[in-house]
Amino acid sequence: MKLSGVLFFPATPFDSRGEVDVAVLRAHVAAGLEHGPGGVFAACGTGELNALAEGEQALVVRETVAAADGAVPVVAGAGGALGTALAHTRAAAEAGADAVLLLPPYLALGSAEGLHAYVSAVAEVGLPVVLYQRGPLVLEPADAVGLTRIPGVVGFKDGLGDIDRMQRTVLAVRAAHGPDEITFFNGLPTAELTQPAYRAIGVHLYSSAAFCFVPEVATAYRDALETGSELAGTLLSEFYGPLVELRSSVPGYAVALVKAGLRLRGVEAGKVRAPFVEPTAAHLSELARIIDRGLAAVRAGS
Repeated sequence: MKLSGVLFFPATPFDSRGEVDVAVLRAHVAAGLEHGPGGVFAACGTGELNALAEGEQALVVRETVAAADGAVPVVAGAGGALGTALAHTRAAAEAGADAVLLLPPYLALGSAEGLHAYVSAVAEVGLPVVLYQRGPLVLEPADAVGLTRIPGVVGFKDGLGDIDRMQRTVLAVRAAHGPDEITFFNGLPTAELTQPAYRAIGVHLYSSAAFCFVPEVATAYRDALETGSELAGTLLSEFYGPLVELRSSVPGYAVALVKAGLRLRGVEAGKVRAPFVEPTAAHLSELARIIDRGLAAVRAGS
């Protein structure tokens, strides 16, 4: 599975009854595809995997695969208890997904041997697996090498932001496998803010939650970063920096602001599910100003 460009992490829309809104989901994915992402990651962090029942995860992945229609790879979120992670992965395989992004087990990480068994069981389903280091899951480089040696493990996504640890991990894994065998991702919330640092250690792929609601800004930023354009710095100061400050003000805003941004731009994505909370009126106003500044910067720089 080869990935490039901006990676699209769709939100999971909910209707007025709190159920997955399939029609809005299809339209949301189709609209994102018009901006040329390199891959679609369905029912992952931005897609509220934490709040989806197994049947809902299967539905979201199935509908995303159908909407993508082979245009780009589709990676499905999986995780939680081993039985749940296996159910997620089997559903993704049945839906025709290309891989799974495996989130850490909740509250029960166990030993390195236990984690190896967990990842191995998921990989045995047969879909390629991208590991997600985040939250309480903090791997030493040697542990990362061991996990990436499991047949079927093809990627490593970092959601910690410890550049020293990540540099050592990249070096160790590439020494063990070669330079191209394992794909590395920057998986921090609003990853654009830290991507210059990740590029410096050889990690060129990153998650873009912003692509959900401002694909114009997300694609312009990536192009500017690749070409060395001054627009990259402008977008960091005018859009991404302020967005991160707002995101950091309330736990769970990394997802809640994405859905709010979609609503501000005319997509009826519904509200987030508990334990996330909706942005306050003041924060919604600030988000609208940030979006306007980002779009204005893109127009001025084009």
